[in-house]
Amino acid sequence: MNRPLFLLLGTGAALGLNFPIGKIAMAAGVTPALWAAVISAGAGLAMLFIVAVTERHDLSRTSTLSFAIISGFLSYVVPNFLTYSVIPKIGSGLAAIMFALSPVVTALLSVLLRVRPPNLLGIFGITLGLAGAGIIIFSRQSDFSGSTPWILLALLIPVFLGAGNVYRTMAWPFGASPRKLAAHTNLAAVPFLALAVYAQTGAFDLAPLAAIPGLVVLQLAVSTVMFLMFFRLQQVGGPTYLSQIGYVAAAVGVVIGVFYFGEIYPPDVWVGAGVIAGGIAFSTLGQGKKA
Repeated sequence: MNRPLFLLLGTGAALGLNFPIGKIAMAAGVTPALWAAVISAGAGLAMLFIVAVTERHDLSRTSTLSFAIISGFLSYVVPNFLTYSVIPKIGSGLAAIMFALSPVVTALLSVLLRVRPPNLLGIFGITLGLAGAGIIIFSRQSDFSGSTPWILLALLIPVFLGAGNVYRTMAWPFGASPRKLAAHTNLAAVPFLALAVYAQTGAFDLAPLAAIPGLVVLQLAVSTVMFLMFFRLQQVGGPTYLSQIGYVAAAVGVVIGVFYFGEIYPPDVWVGAGVIAGGIAFSTLGQGKKA
């Protein structure tokens, strides 16, 4: 699959599912670091198996170790730990919105470092998407009053995501396949997250996971599909276009909130979701003009 728009929508939709699943897991007593470690370990092993089956004749000998460690720390360890830490305090919806802020950071870094910077049409699309995310945030600001310190902490999420997006394009190992990099990067994040688990609890208690086996399986399936598309999208779309999965995830989070959690949103939220869709459309047009 090489069409950036389909990859963007698929990756963003899978990312959007992570937030309500994580919310349920946190409510079941799973710690943020443990849940993030489960995602990276499970999805990494699943993708490693896929690589072993589908890429037996891969002749690439380029080392991916440093890429995997740095990318895993920037893109998975810190953002996932922060995300699942703030979800109980600010809710899964606002956590999803934080991912929708990453395109601005990514675009800024892409321009400053000259790493596949967006054209004017792409910048307009990013700005439009940000406006849509802003509409959603302001329409729901009463839902998270009193959570300012946690919101400020959550604002670090798009900073690390943007840095990771640009780094992966800059440092992509020559000849390495997206699936191999997805597997190695996830697995490289596991030791960091294991240390975080021990730092949080002083032990490795897996009992909360045993109590929700179905949810664990669902999360691993969603995460594996997401990462398989994520790295391919990085390769064909570049860092700024990839970063807009946050817009899709935010919109998916709104839909899930309505149909699964029974949340009721004001008209402003739906206007914001429509503006986000328009921003993605313009960015996709800009991507096509660059190609």
